[in-house]
Amino acid sequence: MTASLAESGPAVALLSGLGAADIAHPGGTLLAHLTRVQWQLAAWGARPALQLAGLCHAFYGTDGFPSALLPLDRRGELAAAVGVEAEAVVYLYASCDRRATYPTLADADGPFHDRFTGLSHTPEPQARRDFAELSAANEIDLARLDPAFRDQWGPELLSLFTRVRSLLSRRAWSDCQEVLAV
Repeated sequence: MTASLAESGPAVALLSGLGAADIAHPGGTLLAHLTRVQWQLAAWGARPALQLAGLCHAFYGTDGFPSALLPLDRRGELAAAVGVEAEAVVYLYASCDRRATYPTLADADGPFHDRFTGLSHTPEPQARRDFAELSAANEIDLARLDPAFRDQWGPELLSLFTRVRSLLSRRAWSDCQEVLAV
C-alpha cells in the first residue's frame, strides 16, 4: 500500500513552502531526495506512515545532514501534515546520535541516543525496525546516485545493515546487498 497523493499532499506543500526544492542535495534537491526515499519505502511495501516519514525524514536535520527545515518547537506543524505516527518516526530518525546508537541498534535493549536531548532510551521493536528501514532507504538512495559516496561509504553501510538485518524487510536487505556491495 502506497501513501496516497492526498496523504502526501500536505507534507509536500509544507516541504515546498519551507524551501526543500531549493536546497542542494546529492542527486538534485532535498525535495527530490526525500521523494525518492518515500518511493523506495513504498517499493519495499512499507506502511503509509513510514512512507510519509521517509518523505519528511530531514525536517529536523539529521546527524549527517544538519540543515533543518523546522525547529523542534514546531513539531506540531509536521504532525498536522503527516500524522502523529509519521512525525514520531521523523523525530526518532532526526534525533539519532549515530556514533553512539549504531553499534547496538540491532539489540532489543540497545540504547538509542538522542542527539537533541543528550538522553538515551530503548525504542519499541517497531520503532527500531522503522528507523533501520528508513536508514536503509536513505543511504541506498545516496549510493545509487553517487558512485563516490558508494565507494567511500558502501562497505561501512553494508556492514551496518548486515548487523541490523533482522530489523530490515527482505526487500530492503536485498537492495542493501545489491547497491552497497562495492
